[in-house]
Order: sequence, then C-alpha cells, then structure tokens
Amino acid sequence: MPTVPTEGSRPSAKKPHEYRQTAESFGSDAERYGRARPRSPEALVERIVSSSPGPDVLDVGCGTGIAARQFRAAGCTVLGVDPDARMADVARRLGTEVEVAAFETWDPAGRGFDAVVAAQSWHWVDPVAGAAMAKRVLRPFGRFAAFWHVFPMPSRVAEAFATACRRTMPDSPFDFGALTKPSVDAYQPMLTKAAEEMRGVGGFEEPEEWSFSWEWSHTRETWLDVMPTLGPLTRLPADASASALEEVGAAVDALGGRFTMPCTTVAVTAVRSASTT
Repeated sequence: MPTVPTEGSRPSAKKPHEYRQTAESFGSDAERYGRARPRSPEALVERIVSSSPGPDVLDVGCGTGIAARQFRAAGCTVLGVDPDARMADVARRLGTEVEVAAFETWDPAGRGFDAVVAAQSWHWVDPVAGAAMAKRVLRPFGRFAAFWHVFPMPSRVAEAFATACRRTMPDSPFDFGALTKPSVDAYQPMLTKAAEEMRGVGGFEEPEEWSFSWEWSHTRETWLDVMPTLGPLTRLPADASASALEEVGAAVDALGGRFTMPCTTVAVTAVRSASTT
C-alpha cells in the first residue's frame, strides 16, 4: 500500500518519488518490514516468470527481498537494487544479492536481465528515468512489471487508523481519509503513469494491466506488527506510534480479535521489443 500524499490532500508540487524522507524511512525497522509485509500472489510470480525469456530477474527497490525470495523459489536468479543499506542487509542475510543504489542512477555495468520487477516500489522511482533504465537493462522480449497490493481494512479498523493518524500527525501531508476507502481505482494513476512512460521511452510493446485477487488474514497481534511498516507511521515517535497502535488494536478487538481482507494486486507490465535501440 503506497501511502503517499495524493491529489486532494494538502497542495504540493511533489511527486511520490520526491518524498525521500518517507521513501527512506522503511529501513528504520527493516526486520519488522521483512517479517510483516505481504507476499505477492504466486499466480503473479508464475505469470511473470513464464512470460519472460529467461531466469535473470532484477528487483527494483527490493527492500528486504520479499519478492526476490519468491522469484528465487520459482527458479530465477535475482539481483536486487535498493537505496537503503539497512533493507539491503536484511535481504542479503536472507539470501538475495543486493546492490545499494537508487535505480535511476544505478550502474548496471553492462548486465542484462530477462525481467525487471518492482514490488510496491515503483512509485518511489522517478518514472521517466526509471523507464529509461528498465529499457536499458532488459534483454529483447524481456518483461517489465510493477505491481502494488490493495488491501482494504475493515471499516472499523480503517477509521481507527485514520483517526489516530490525524490526531498524532495534524500537520502531515498524507491524505488519511484515503485509508478508509482504498480501492483499485485509486491506484489507476500510478498504473497509467508507468504505462505512459514505457510508451514515452519507446522500445516496449503496448503495456498491459493485470489483476490478481487474494485474501490476507490477521489477528490483533499480526496486524499491529504490520502497521508500523506503513508510510504514515514509519517516522512517528515511539509514544505517538504506541498510541495509534492502541486505538487500532481496540478496533480489532471489537471485531473479535481477527479479520480477513479481500485484497487485490494490480500490475502494469510491458515487454521489451526485439530491437535494442
């Protein structure tokens, strides 16, 4: 869930990738991030792997290697690129090779890949420079795929989360109201922008959009483990974070201590054309 300032929140000329403090805050608790964040649907991983010309995958903004480990389990060789050394350390310890750099300025040193993937991370990449780099490193017929998870919390939990965030961060640019009504439609601007940039740099076949449905179940304990890894809370002081967690925990208790969310993973994907120009 890319929780970044959106149109309709506080006025700002910034694009998501320009919120560097938020983008680089997830490594403050990298161990928790790797433990609590959701995995991608296996059907998505399988579709990317089966439609790529070979097994070499570049994972952009790999974080702690959550997606990378899934692609490795599917038989791929994966290299991760991430700007946060703390996240990279966890990924390496769990078996993923990682180079620390922003993807836009990363040096591929002449290497090519059969797939370039970005799991929950492409909104932190400059879309123009990112598209150009993806084109540069993909082999002919290689596949680019950026994807995001949409998980609508139960209304009681979402309202408690939004209320706690507004109280603890009254001057934040985040649109906390969006927490109460996340939808696939809200992700359409990111999908459209990524597709536009693929068309803009040329060298790609017409982009496609994919969608995968799945469920994510939580107890009070597991959901409160996820919450500190979400964008609004990663930079909160410990006392404010604890207060927000207490409120959300009470909302989960009111639901019987557990809940299941009907989730959707949305992807934008394009194949590198045969020409390398």
